[in-house]
Amino acid sequence: MALRGRQWWKLVGAAGAAGVAATGILAIRSERQRRAYQPDEIRERLHERYARVQSRRESGGH
Repeated sequence: MALRGRQWWKLVGAAGAAGVAATGILAIRSERQRRAYQPDEIRERLHERYARVQSRRESGGH
């Protein structure tokens, strides 16, 4: 079944809208997970990240 010009653009538009919706759903999901952390967990993660950065600097890595 061949699609005509206008039908083709409608299909492309629908696919684009579905992609935007899926991206929004993933963003909301990750935001919920991020907000689920307790303050102590966030502090611990930041300290771990800082320690990794410092050890890379001391060893001459990037």
